[in-house]
Order: sequence, then C-alpha cells, then structure tokens
Amino acid sequence: MKTIYRAFAPVMAALVLCAALAACGQSAAPAAVTAPADTASENDTGDSAPVETTGTAELSGTVNTDGSTSMADVMGVLTETYREVQPGVTVNYSGTGSGSGIEGVLAGTCDIGLSSRELKDSETEQGAVAHVVALDGVAVIVNPENGVADLTVEQIADIYTGKVSNWSELGGDDAPIAVYGREDGSGTRSAFEEIVGVEGECAYTNEYGSTGDVIGNVAGNANAIGYASLSAVDDSVKAVAVGGVTPTEATVKDGSYAIQRPFLMVTKDGVELSPAAQAFLEYATSPDVAETIAAAGAVAPN
Repeated sequence: MKTIYRAFAPVMAALVLCAALAACGQSAAPAAVTAPADTASENDTGDSAPVETTGTAELSGTVNTDGSTSMADVMGVLTETYREVQPGVTVNYSGTGSGSGIEGVLAGTCDIGLSSRELKDSETEQGAVAHVVALDGVAVIVNPENGVADLTVEQIADIYTGKVSNWSELGGDDAPIAVYGREDGSGTRSAFEEIVGVEGECAYTNEYGSTGDVIGNVAGNANAIGYASLSAVDDSVKAVAVGGVTPTEATVKDGSYAIQRPFLMVTKDGVELSPAAQAFLEYATSPDVAETIAAAGAVAPN
C-alpha cells in the first residue's frame, strides 16, 4: 500500500494544485465583471456626471442683442471669445441705441438689450432688469489742435447750455465753440447730461446718430467739442481732463474720473432666456472675462 501511495502521490498533488488554481480563477472572474457594472450604475444615477459637464455642455442656437452703439467694442470681443467657448452659438449684435435696445427686450424682439446708461424707473417698472457688464468713462473730446486740455464739470455744463460760447473764455483761441453730441434716446447722451447736470438744457450745434459720427466730426473741426465712450476714443481726437483727472481705465475704476457710466445687459423679469442666451449672459458678467473687457477699452466691474 505504501508503494501504491508513493506512486500516486505526485498525481494527487497535481490534482489538488489544479483544483486550487481553478478555484482562484472562479473567484477572480466575478470581481472583474462587477467593477464595470458598479461604474455604470454610478453613472446611471447622475450623481457625478452633471458636476463634470456643468458650464461645458455644448450649446447651439442664436442670441439676438440690440442697443447701445457705445458697447460695440465690448460686444465685439465678448462675441469673439464666446465663439471659442460655444462654437455652436451665434450672437448677433445690432447697435440701435440704448433706448431702442431696452424697448426691444421689453417687447420681446431681442433676447438681451444693451444699455450704456442706468435704467429709468419707468423701464424697471415694466420689468427691465440690469446686469452690469462693464464700466465706461464718457470722455469729453476736442480736436487735437485745440489748446484747452482741462475743464471742470461746471465749465462743461456752461458750454453745453450755451453760457460759454467761445474758446477764449476757457483759455483757448478766439473761436466759437461747435457743440456736438448724440441724438435723443442715446445712452451716452443720457449718461453725459445726467452726470453733468444739463438734462433737457443742451444747445447742440449738431446731433449725431452714433459714437463714431461724433468722433469723426470733432476730428474734422478744430473748434468742436463732443463726448464719446472712452473705449471708442482714438488718436483722431483729444480727451480732455475733467477737474484735473484724465479719463483712463484706472481713474474710471477707482471713481476719480467724474463722468462715467455702466454698460448693461438688460433682460425682462419673468421671461426665461433660452439656454444659449442664458449661458452668454452668465459668460459676459463673469469675472473670468475681465481681461477681455479691458482689451475693448472698458473696465470690468469685478
């Protein structure tokens, strides 16, 4: 018997080893199957997926904006950079003036209105809601040949109401002042007149339908004065200091420059925006676009 046992011992050992290996293989297989099943189950609950995709989901559609011509540069950079974030969304901009843009969003003819002045009580009473996108200085501009470089708010008010009509009264040449400004309903005009304190009292030589027209006509007349969004001012005109403070991004942000206003996106209370429009509004008012807004010559409020 001992001889038979010795003969079969190796065989029995081999059988035991095979059984052990088979048992290991059977226990490992369920673990390999279970892991993917558990992962799929977690995804099905939605507990983690929304966190990963929030703010990055691809959108499509069209967003129609309408309003302030002074916001053209800001809207230009915002729509360009947003296209990189959401290439499937088209943002249209129409510069028809602040008043028209606010009326448009209240009437439902555009998704977002654009205003370069504070909202009026009559507008908020109709449901207009303001979202601050940027701050902007309203520069008082003269022809580069004009020797006057600094005016007080009071002197500017006197010019626009006709109390002062010759540059010689302000230390300049003996020449009549050509008083230029925007058309009635313009956000730039409303902001300027309100801040300077000359609402309804201005004696304009000429009124223009856009910021570009004001700048172009001041550039072409050595005796002209006008006002324009700081972000739109170029080398063809000269921005005068107001009360000794030159209009710059820094002086607008710290509040030392007296003539400044907000750039607003306007929605209507109780009206739900499309996903594309809501996402664009959130993008435009985010602190993340501060450098983008600065590139357009305006000042981010955040």
